[in-house]
Amino acid sequence: MNYQKEMEKIIETLKKEGKVPTLLLHSCCGPCSSSVLEYLSRYFQVTLFFYNPNIFPEEEYSRRIVEQQMLIDKLEVLHPISFCAGTYDNERFEELARGKEEMKEGGERCFACYELRLREAVDMARKGGFDFVTTTLTVSPMKSAEKLNAIGKKLAEEYGVQYLPSDFKKKNGYKRSIELSKQYHLYRQDYCGCRFSVRTKPANSEKEKR
Repeated sequence: MNYQKEMEKIIETLKKEGKVPTLLLHSCCGPCSSSVLEYLSRYFQVTLFFYNPNIFPEEEYSRRIVEQQMLIDKLEVLHPISFCAGTYDNERFEELARGKEEMKEGGERCFACYELRLREAVDMARKGGFDFVTTTLTVSPMKSAEKLNAIGKKLAEEYGVQYLPSDFKKKNGYKRSIELSKQYHLYRQDYCGCRFSVRTKPANSEKEKR
């Protein structure tokens, strides 16, 4: 399935109806959210939900959330973006990772992490009465849009909310995120977030990518 085209069909329908619905957007970090926010804020009233208990250590989490808020303050958008932070509870991630420590990056441990974060976002969308919910995670070339959309749709059906399908890396979405990261001088981390993903960091990578 082409998730980008599916999203575009929904947006075209909304435009014809003259609607600007509310959207709860789960975000993993400022750089990944940059091009996504630039695009979605044209058509939705976006509330960005920063919920990432997987990030390790806590100092890294704090840095990423500050960068996220800074981007929202500076990004030029059509409709204003609101911000909401979830609770940082790394032990919750560690509980789901037990027994999966040696799994490779991008496998079942990561899928469980996606579901943990998306479940919190979908539940928040239900409680807040949002029209749609989705995540920035599909902008990453390292993450499966198919798996993320499957998890998102399953949870949305469970909670009774509407999931916005996406593959934000399409149409140069990832490339645009790099451009915006440079434009706004964002800290671009060199690992996904959890302590296991630190093992995949390039040995000669810079600590800060700008």
